[in-house]
Amino acid sequence: MPTEAKTSADLSAENHEMIDLIYARCQENAPNFGVTADCFKDSLTRTIFKYLGAEGNLESGDVDSLLSQIQADDLFLALACANGNERAWWEFDQAHRTYLERVARHLAKTEVDAQEVIDQVYVELYGTKIVDGERVSKFSTYSGRGSLRGWLRTVIWHSLVDLHRASHDEVSLDEMTENVGEGMAHASFAETAPGGEDEMMDHLARERYRKATVSALASAMASLEDHEKLLLLFYHVDNLKLRDRKACRE
Repeated sequence: MPTEAKTSADLSAENHEMIDLIYARCQENAPNFGVTADCFKDSLTRTIFKYLGAEGNLESGDVDSLLSQIQADDLFLALACANGNERAWWEFDQAHRTYLERVARHLAKTEVDAQEVIDQVYVELYGTKIVDGERVSKFSTYSGRGSLRGWLRTVIWHSLVDLHRASHDEVSLDEMTENVGEGMAHASFAETAPGGEDEMMDHLARERYRKATVSALASAMASLEDHEKLLLLFYHVDNLKLRDRKACRE
């Protein structure tokens, strides 16, 4: 049965009981968010079948383990914001706007770019796209697996990448490969995904200067004569010394 056809009715009584307990705690912590039990349960059900599979019977123990890892309060806030709850939006802005601005400034080339990214992220989070008469917020894609702040890092990262791609001085992968070599082009994308918040900040800073460095190298390489590029290829790629290159020509 496709994941889309799965509903909370496919969960066990024990799973329903645990979800009800999680919802009750969230509702107690944020009674003004206006998130209904059905809305909360539907979100968790989608997450359960997405990560534990849509085929066959689910083991209650596996579901309980997944539910115990859910960042329930973060999910509750995200659902409330997706529904347009003003109190939830106020709390989100108070708790996370400064963080989003700090992340954006670590990668954006200018303060104007950073502010543009923040504005775009808020537009996506609020949702301006209407589907079947309903506003679609990017918050609806947050599953509660992992912290909301970690998810927001990903959202703003994607927005920053889109901004850089749209900039007129962006160096394309094809151009980079042609000018500086395939090995260097692939190496620039070989870093593993960052982990903690501090590591993410360092990563963003490195990426900011990496782009400027690659662009400068590409420009310098493009200005070289063919024989100069060949000499660099022999020396840096084939590891040939001067006498080896002379032997090759002979």
